[in-house]
Amino acid sequence: MTLWMIGNMAAHSVPSTLKRLLFAVKYSPLQSRCCAVQREAQYSTISIPSEKTFDKILIANRGEIACRVIKTCKKMGIQTVAVHSDVDSSAVHPGYGFLSENKEFAKRLAAEGVAFIGPDTHAIQAMGDKIESKLIAKAAKVNTIPGFDGVVKTAEEAVKIAQEIGYPVMIKASAGGGGKGMRIAWNDEETREGFRFSSQEAASSFGDDRLLIEKYIDNPRHIEIQVLADKHGNALWLNERECSIQRRNQKVVEEAPSTFLDPVTRRAMGEQAVQLAKAVQYSSAGTVEFLVDSKKNFYFLEMNTRLQVEHPITECITGLDLVEQMIRVAKGYQLQHTQDDIPINGWAIECRVYAEDPYKSFGLPSIGRLSQYQEPLDLDKVRVDSGIQEGSDISIYYDPMISKLITYGATRAEALGRMEDALDNYVIRGVTHNIPLLREIITHPRFVSGHISTNFLPEVYPDGFKGHQLEADAKRELLASAAVLYITAELRSAKVLGTQRVASTPVECSHWELCVELGEERQDVEISKSGTVYTVEMDGAKVEVWGALNLASPLLPLTINGTQRMLQCLSRDAAGVIVLQYLGTLFKVRVLSKLAAELNSYMPEKVSEDTSSILRSPMPGTVVAVSVKPGDTVAEGQEICVIEAMKMQNSLTAVKQAKVKSVHCKPGETVGEGDLLVELE
Repeated sequence: MTLWMIGNMAAHSVPSTLKRLLFAVKYSPLQSRCCAVQREAQYSTISIPSEKTFDKILIANRGEIACRVIKTCKKMGIQTVAVHSDVDSSAVHPGYGFLSENKEFAKRLAAEGVAFIGPDTHAIQAMGDKIESKLIAKAAKVNTIPGFDGVVKTAEEAVKIAQEIGYPVMIKASAGGGGKGMRIAWNDEETREGFRFSSQEAASSFGDDRLLIEKYIDNPRHIEIQVLADKHGNALWLNERECSIQRRNQKVVEEAPSTFLDPVTRRAMGEQAVQLAKAVQYSSAGTVEFLVDSKKNFYFLEMNTRLQVEHPITECITGLDLVEQMIRVAKGYQLQHTQDDIPINGWAIECRVYAEDPYKSFGLPSIGRLSQYQEPLDLDKVRVDSGIQEGSDISIYYDPMISKLITYGATRAEALGRMEDALDNYVIRGVTHNIPLLREIITHPRFVSGHISTNFLPEVYPDGFKGHQLEADAKRELLASAAVLYITAELRSAKVLGTQRVASTPVECSHWELCVELGEERQDVEISKSGTVYTVEMDGAKVEVWGALNLASPLLPLTINGTQRMLQCLSRDAAGVIVLQYLGTLFKVRVLSKLAAELNSYMPEKVSEDTSSILRSPMPGTVVAVSVKPGDTVAEGQEICVIEAMKMQNSLTAVKQAKVKSVHCKPGETVGEGDLLVELE
């Protein structure tokens, strides 16, 4: 029996993983196992019933992509088997890994007579090694970035090469991908540090610590071309994906097509991508990534020999099911289409929803259990690819992606509007997530105008992401909504807890005076109610609020001064504190009666912790190195320790010059967010 396997588990565990996978191939029952159902898709390819492909496919993968593959297999009448790691035995976690691009994995499968749905081992090896792939690209007359084409062996050699190329330079893992093992260096010291971290991350993520160095193209766009090739020499380019919105060299928001490319540049990039695919006799779906400068010069970056995370937006604008095409190619069928058949129909946008704190370096990992989870699938032309459900755990062992949220429209404006609504309607409780950042990105004037680059986030938020900055009208909307929610809760409590025991006509209060606090600001408000409409007065302005104020629902659809808004109430407490998600950002608002506000002024304030003398872990992870001991004197900016989370290493430094008082961690220990690591005097 011939089976398909597409893998994405940790590369360093290939030997033990292979044994379990091959055992599963031989002895697994003919049934499909998947812990969460892939959601509604946006593509229209119809399977050809007469085409015989495979009876059963073993999916060596996890999370959302495993569920995505299973969906197409079911459509094609193919039975599926899923496997899981020990960590996943009792819960589902989203994420991608690197077995799909591991040549040893593909070789072992071939030796066992198992079909691998993907390119052959030659193409995986050639394109998986960044040094070899660059040489092949040059030979295939594909534009490449200037740089050193060999392996960099030491930090000092890296400095010498960087000086010869000219700063800035990019230090990259030869076997890398997904932003792992990549550092930008602007001087000799950053090159030494980048060499150390990149080699460590590369060894941890790929089992291969080889590095290369090339010229860093400042302020570029990251645009990739989707290719599809069969075993008969046919190859197509399926248009581009704009992937410039990134943090730590990892994509956050993608769209197809790009606002930047004209038809001539699009065709040139597509043709070079196909040239490269043919040069390595590629057969399957793959992606050729380019950096594009402001003058539309483009340079080969790398080729990913697998299904990309962002493949759904290509499916939306072309109507092709890429998983189905991969299965057909693996079985030996020719491509169904020619280049002239490939359309650009409409616009698609994808947001990667992560369990991350966007206020820390645009997204440091968060862990926890999804106590409440509701995808916005009731909205039109919204697709959610996920592998989790309410109750799932997000752990430190895998990439923290919760889902891929995709919207589609006839125009870019329509797709963006749908994405804004989808983000507002997405309910995620139990973990910190990056929806506040995603919503700010897609509504920012620079993004809306298409004026973007890979430096978008640090340029737009030079001091870090701070959430939505409220203007006067928006602030009044928020305060009015919180006050109305408070009154709604008070009225409900009066009905539930009322003491009237004889029939009478209740006299309901219709006017209130309250004090609303947001941060350090305090605002007196007056509220009146007429029917279902609340009128809130503050600072001489009036705000009218009405809508479905169901306190049991996570979503609060309100109409505020004639504008429809979707708010979320995350919590309310007896002290009047209400946490609302408004315009994507969480705001903590306190609503008090006038008397309570007066009495509250006499309460002592909590003294804030002196964070300059302590170092706490900004994320859950593993301590890789501790560079100090008690009694050492550290300078401002000096490295104190290194924390690894989701295969990314993060150097934690001193914020001032001081003597080390005590060290509370050691290499190999697992730490949680906020755990005390080091104390300074």
